[in-house]
Amino acid sequence: MEDLSPKPGDLETIETASRDEITALQLQRMKWSLSHAYENSGFYRKSFDDAGVHPDDLTGLGDLARFPFTVKSDLRDNYPFGMFAVPKEKLARVHASSGTTGKPTVVGYTAHDIDMWADVVARSMRASGVRAGDTVHIAYGYGLFTGGLGAHFGAERLGCMVVPVSGGMTERQVTLIQDFEPRAIMVTPSYVLSILDEFREKGIDPRDTALAVGIFGAEPWTNSMRREIEDAFDMHAVDIYGLSEVIGPGVANECVETKDGLHIWEDYFYPEVINPETGDVLPDGEMGELVFTSLTKEAFPIIRYRTRDLTRLLSGTARSMRRMEKVTGRSDDMIILRGVNVFPTQIEEQILRCEGLAPHFQIELTRPDRMDAMTVHVEPVAGYEGEGAREASARDLSDHIKNVIGISATITVGDPGSVARSMGKAARVVDNRAKED
Repeated sequence: MEDLSPKPGDLETIETASRDEITALQLQRMKWSLSHAYENSGFYRKSFDDAGVHPDDLTGLGDLARFPFTVKSDLRDNYPFGMFAVPKEKLARVHASSGTTGKPTVVGYTAHDIDMWADVVARSMRASGVRAGDTVHIAYGYGLFTGGLGAHFGAERLGCMVVPVSGGMTERQVTLIQDFEPRAIMVTPSYVLSILDEFREKGIDPRDTALAVGIFGAEPWTNSMRREIEDAFDMHAVDIYGLSEVIGPGVANECVETKDGLHIWEDYFYPEVINPETGDVLPDGEMGELVFTSLTKEAFPIIRYRTRDLTRLLSGTARSMRRMEKVTGRSDDMIILRGVNVFPTQIEEQILRCEGLAPHFQIELTRPDRMDAMTVHVEPVAGYEGEGAREASARDLSDHIKNVIGISATITVGDPGSVARSMGKAARVVDNRAKED
């Protein structure tokens, strides 16, 4: 793979600033953010008042722990614009979630917010090895989802030529990657596997493309999947992190030269990790739930937002700003099966150990005879479609899951292409237990 490490002069001054300089900037900006939220958002004024705190109570970064959390239901309860801190006529854009569990969660941006968003995505792309003048193939969905437009504005800010393909039309994706010769692709990790399948179905070697780096986000993925993608395309696979409630993509990003966790852009977003049960702030290095406070957002300041993502904070390496480990799962999509905590990424790790299985999978949870059960639906790779090979792969995966995770699972090896594909976030878990109660 090509060496994409930054050259002298590539980095912004803040990326190599001392920790003292970073924390001083954070405190200054946090005071502004808390005051802005309190003075201009009715939701935050009431939230702070109910908790008995005032922005003036923040004299050091540790004082943030005195302030109340914000959770996703707060956004739904204040739908559509009840949490905003600027009047509607000051908004330049809104985005919204899909609303699969009720009303969508709506977030908004002033022109200044969009500028900042473009800056952090451009910084993330540069950390991934993308440079001005590169062509970038964007296969994140466009529209109310923040992925497509967030990546798009960042790529343009960096000085790249954008190919705004969006999701879907997988055959066309392959054609454009061949014809337009992009050096970078931005897409969900599950969908790039579908693109890889299309390359193979057409008999095209993906290593012959111009792709040098893939920037993958919007869902958890493992280092095993990284290795598979890098080997298949002969390109760097780099992790980007973000969520619409905080800004969208670009909150944190891996550096291509280390790939040892995602550096959080702490000059714009202040991270904490908490015990998800007690809410207590945990020291750096301990696993818990990630919480973010925005430091410069105007339209939609977010204070101590509980992301439900599980990770831990680590000191900086390639940059001065702290890192977060790759997200291992979410505190609200953790599967509890007969008393054992299971995350989809753990199942994925075991599937990738089985040479006869493709990386596409879906977990189905059922409750026959009042006992929770798990079925893992997978599919074979080329050359392993025969009945005997499928049975062997099923036994292999079942043994891995039992020995490593400690649970018994039924394995169904379907036909190639039988596991549902997604153009966005993969639906890894289908929970049918409630239907059987």
